[in-house]
Amino acid sequence: MRRIISFVHISLDGFVAGPNGEMNWIKLDEELFDHIGMRISKSNAGLYGRKTYELMEDYWPTAADNPNATKHDIEHSAWYARAHKFVISHSLKGSSLENTTIIGEDLTGQINELRQQEGKELLLFGSPTTTHALLRLNLIDGFWFFVNPVVLGEGIPLFEGVKDPLKLKLQSTKRFASGVTELSYSVVRS
Repeated sequence: MRRIISFVHISLDGFVAGPNGEMNWIKLDEELFDHIGMRISKSNAGLYGRKTYELMEDYWPTAADNPNATKHDIEHSAWYARAHKFVISHSLKGSSLENTTIIGEDLTGQINELRQQEGKELLLFGSPTTTHALLRLNLIDGFWFFVNPVVLGEGIPLFEGVKDPLKLKLQSTKRFASGVTELSYSVVRS
């Protein structure tokens, strides 16, 4: 069974972006890029909301072509090119999108169908609105947090709209020199 894992940078107070979508507080360096790249390379598909997908499509297909491309740009661009993209959107149409499947109607049915397929974990990248929707439908199987040592005070929360307690089991932790801490959790199903 394929697991849906939410991959997200988060502040100590639970925000994934500032009040206007700011993400300039996220600490990134080569150590983090190497670690994240290693984990992402074990997957062959990504799950995105429309806004995040459009941001990714604007950058990753040609990121490696830039003369100043970093090692991370080159590696992630190659992964992005070969990975299948699943996009949750009611407005995007997918007939001409290469290596991309649009999930528009029957979100629960289509995500459960994806989860039943053989394959590696399906990483949900960022996409707070999509994460909120999947949380409400109990369709996320785990979380891969990068907790940044910052308190934002306000912004876009990760766990908006959670009504019932969400029980998690810690799978692993890792500290980075930047002060960021990786926490990997699986969702405990009753």
